[in-house]
Amino acid sequence: MLFEFEDRALKPLEAKVRAGERLSLEDGVTLWHSFDLLGVGYLANIIRERIHEDKTYFIHNRHINHTNVCVNSCQFCAFGVKENDPAAYTKSLEEVFSDAEKYESGRVSEFHIVGGLHPNLPFQYYLDMMSGLKQRFPEVHIQAFTAVELQYLAKIAGMSLKDTLLALRDAGLGSVPGGGAEIFAKRVRRKICSEKTTADEWLDVHAAIHSVGMKSNATMLYGHVENAEERTDHLIRLRDLQDRTGGFLTFIPLAFHPENTSLDFLPSTPGQLDLRVLAVSRLMLDNFPHVKAFWIMITPQIAQVSLAFGANDMDGTVVEEKITHAAGAVTNQIFRKNTIVDMIVEAGRKPLERDTLYEAA
Repeated sequence: MLFEFEDRALKPLEAKVRAGERLSLEDGVTLWHSFDLLGVGYLANIIRERIHEDKTYFIHNRHINHTNVCVNSCQFCAFGVKENDPAAYTKSLEEVFSDAEKYESGRVSEFHIVGGLHPNLPFQYYLDMMSGLKQRFPEVHIQAFTAVELQYLAKIAGMSLKDTLLALRDAGLGSVPGGGAEIFAKRVRRKICSEKTTADEWLDVHAAIHSVGMKSNATMLYGHVENAEERTDHLIRLRDLQDRTGGFLTFIPLAFHPENTSLDFLPSTPGQLDLRVLAVSRLMLDNFPHVKAFWIMITPQIAQVSLAFGANDMDGTVVEEKITHAAGAVTNQIFRKNTIVDMIVEAGRKPLERDTLYEAA
């Protein structure tokens, strides 16, 4: 039975999608503005099933946020605080190692570690964190430090970015998460993160990551002050870098949560936008292997539905997530493996446990 588009403007895009042709910026804007959400999802699902059939991946992982102290003051962030704030915390290395062991005695596939830009922690703290975790949990992959953190670590280490990456890699760093990208458009960055790493710098850091043989992820923070053209430009710039390096594994759209931020007058993202972002991302990022529905941010229910809107990854057990919950997320902070498996099966997909690099766990 043929699918009938409510929005006839999507029909030419179907021909492109079925022929494997790359979508343009104008095509992307058409997808954002289309009133036919099911039609957009249908197109994304063509690519999703072409690449992955019914497979849906998840990982047994554990998040660790070692400090919330940060020299930056991003308007969208409810997590970072200054050192003298009553809510400030910085974990000792022993506390980090203890956190790693608390869940399943550290028997997970991945430690996912991000935090604030602390003004006083030495670079050795981060090297010792990597080597200490690797010594205690040699089989666990460490995915740590966003591009923003890595640029800052190079500064405090007094080293080039490449040498900083090599030192961290030698100490145990396995790959890099995708945070800190936000929206690349200068107009948006001036409004929400004027102190942060620029778009070009973020892209340059990931190019450097790929050049030393490590993989990374990419993100986009949506649902604040950006527009359709700026979202599409963001995706195309990621796609262009992937053409050059091939080093990105996964794209993860991040839904903006306004509570306790300077932008708390904005509404939370509705489910239809969450689904559209995943679908458009799958359609535009034709050279990214994976698109992840981060259930912490969009709710498990929307994440389930998204498996028919382009997403092929449900993230994982997570265990402890402080950044989104500081901004008002009401999702649980932990899912057991059997819960994720059940969710994927209920959505009509085949669950596959993976490691960070999408090998069998």
